[in-house]
Amino acid sequence: MIKIISIDPDKCTSCRACELACSMKQTGEFNPAKSRINAIINAEETFYLPMTCLQCEDPYCARICPSNAITRDEATGIVSVEEKKCSGCKMCMLACPFGVLRYSEGKVVKCDLCGGDPECVRFCAPGALKFVEAEKAFVYKEKAASKKLMEIYKGVRL
Repeated sequence: MIKIISIDPDKCTSCRACELACSMKQTGEFNPAKSRINAIINAEETFYLPMTCLQCEDPYCARICPSNAITRDEATGIVSVEEKKCSGCKMCMLACPFGVLRYSEGKVVKCDLCGGDPECVRFCAPGALKFVEAEKAFVYKEKAASKKLMEIYKGVRL
């Protein structure tokens, strides 16, 4: 059973607890700059979006990595970077269509779902992050998208 982090931007309050929890779990310090999740903040539009690796089925980052440091575990779906193999060339960062890989201390780092128990999800008090089966994540996204469309087209006659 492959699970991913599902994100509901409507529930995100930009508290950034996800970033702090992640950085503490991954590096042992509260430092959002070292987090594997990034809360994108657009204060003018009051829009917040936590972004993290989507654990792609066919990850571009792994395809382009010249040192084969990025691999996908077919059983869990987790895409991870083997630090010892990473040369720090940043090619994977350029290849990622979502821009979620980070560069830290000469190596590329990314979300590894904390080995199957994502810390960011555990500390997301508003419930914007959920760790769900991959198929269920798409159902949630469909419902959220249809809700948005209903709000947009409310009162509009076609």
